[in-house]
Amino acid sequence: MSINPEMAENTLFLKRHESILKCLNYLIENRQEVMDILTQFSSYRAANAEIDSTILTLQGALQEVQTHQPSWQRSMAVFMPSNVILYSYALYLLIPSLYVENIDFRPSSHVNEYVNMLHEKLQAVHELPIYIRKVSQKVFMENSVMPADIVVFTGSYTNAEKIKKQIRKDQLYIFYGQGINPFIIGPDADLELAVTDVIRMRLFNSGQDCLGPDIILVHQEVSEPFKNLLIQRLDELVFGANNDPNANYSPIFYKDTLYSVSEYFNTNDKFIIYGGGIDFRTKKMEPTVVYSELDQNLEIIEYFSPVFNVVSYQDDEQLIKRISSSYFSERAMGCSLYGSEHLTDVLRKKHTLTINQTLEDVDQGNKPFGGYGTMSNYIFYDYKLVSKPILISEIVAEYLSEKRSLV
Repeated sequence: MSINPEMAENTLFLKRHESILKCLNYLIENRQEVMDILTQFSSYRAANAEIDSTILTLQGALQEVQTHQPSWQRSMAVFMPSNVILYSYALYLLIPSLYVENIDFRPSSHVNEYVNMLHEKLQAVHELPIYIRKVSQKVFMENSVMPADIVVFTGSYTNAEKIKKQIRKDQLYIFYGQGINPFIIGPDADLELAVTDVIRMRLFNSGQDCLGPDIILVHQEVSEPFKNLLIQRLDELVFGANNDPNANYSPIFYKDTLYSVSEYFNTNDKFIIYGGGIDFRTKKMEPTVVYSELDQNLEIIEYFSPVFNVVSYQDDEQLIKRISSSYFSERAMGCSLYGSEHLTDVLRKKHTLTINQTLEDVDQGNKPFGGYGTMSNYIFYDYKLVSKPILISEIVAEYLSEKRSLV
């Protein structure tokens, strides 16, 4: 008797979902084991939040894939990020295993040791064809990327472009980068809420998170009270070890960040109004406030550290002109708006916009996320590039063949 291919495929789908549920239960029942891995390079609060987000995302995996019905793919190759390694494991490996036969992934060299530890624990639970490849980028490109149907790259735009040049016409290439993610504080903003949320996002994992705002644009009418309240709150914060649940910020893990930010401080010392200290022995970087006016054009960098780049603007016209500039548009991902809600429509054209809440508050792993800037994220297929919020299952369904019916 012949076996219906679609029935066989759906049986495999259900078995793989069972494997994901085993991982879900493992995270719930062995939370401290996972925390012990994550807090070797992440703060307690960040690790805790990452586990919560991963659990929520895995709970929504079945509905996500049934909603978008991506067709079955043979292989996928993933360049993993250097942070949120558990959440990324769920987004780029576990959930795609519901519609991809084999998945190869290469850890970031920064966190290779910890990704390997995490994978060993989870692989023993799920037993899925998800394979870690501890090889050079060149070997990974030759053995895993070139034969793959889907390629996912997380990292810098410059490196993404180098890989894109080698992608075939029939390969689906998905890029996740970084954005500026501005906070905009209008003259009518609730400053208490704005300051609370700015600190929460900028100090998430001590600033070592790609959703952190690289610029905080404050209307000049409220710039002084905003700065005063921000500094007052920062004065109350406590430094501590990664595994200290009471610490507000912890050591900087990425050594190159210490060097690059110290150089930035040295070059732009006249703009520092609070903090600025770096202890290379303990890897402690003080929460630091850098203040300038928009027309001073202070360089914007991705700090990946507890640096608050506060910039005052004069009016809506000046603000929109800057937000609409090519520099901001190319890096458009998320934007958080406090007050000035009349700007909602224009900001939504390029950003995932939050109003009186943060990107962390709206990020849900089973929904598209990102912006419309090509340096923030894009899809490349058939030699055509599209930049928009991305959910892998949805993109696979959109670009790669017919949708399928899942039981």
